[in-house]
Amino acid sequence: MNNKKPVIFAWSGGKDSAYALHQLLRGGNYEVRYLLSTINGNNRRLSMHGVREELMEAQAAGVGIPLLKVYVYEGNNLEYEKQMREVLLRVKVEGIYTVAFGDIFLEDLRIYRERQMKQIGMDCLFPIWKKDTAELLHDFIARGFKTCICCVNDGYLDKSFCGRLIDKTFVNELPPHVDPCGENGEFHSFCFEGPIFPKALSIVVGEKIYKPLDASPADQSLPAGGTITKGFWYCDLLPDYREQVMQ
Repeated sequence: MNNKKPVIFAWSGGKDSAYALHQLLRGGNYEVRYLLSTINGNNRRLSMHGVREELMEAQAAGVGIPLLKVYVYEGNNLEYEKQMREVLLRVKVEGIYTVAFGDIFLEDLRIYRERQMKQIGMDCLFPIWKKDTAELLHDFIARGFKTCICCVNDGYLDKSFCGRLIDKTFVNELPPHVDPCGENGEFHSFCFEGPIFPKALSIVVGEKIYKPLDASPADQSLPAGGTITKGFWYCDLLPDYREQVMQ
């Protein structure tokens, strides 16, 4: 008899998600029935991270857990909350009452998630909450995870960080005001290898694209580094079709 608690995991595909999922799977108390990702329906890319939908599908297939998608088109909270609610109510019918998140220390975000889930009668689970981010990233690398930076906030990092692998060199070159896990939104990543993958995904690092913010930088508060966000650098990650042909 399976006594594991069924959960659905809010999946960004980055290092925090991968590490949190690994903690859930190895703990033995939870059964992750689905991964759940928010996709921009206009460009078919993961919201914020800019990762192609097909790569998210390949990632979930590699992990071996079905991927559910929340499509958003207008990019506002009302639409996001409505679409998210509809998907979660469907999985609730299957007996899943818990949503897991890879958040680490943002209190406001946790409160927001708990409030939203409470409204539909679901609980939240935070497997890596309050873990030291430097120690977490060190363990992430030591366990053999590999991840590529797919997006950087230009208020914290420059173009050169986009498209890089997270390794010891990357960590050592981060400015002091940047959280090692990018928990404040300094950067986002795509995980393609590690203990949750029976086989590594093969990807190609494509062109780097800069997208300025629509809002005026003058409207922003000053971050710790003394700079403001004017836009984001995205690295277009692609499936390596060459390896598929060779197979």
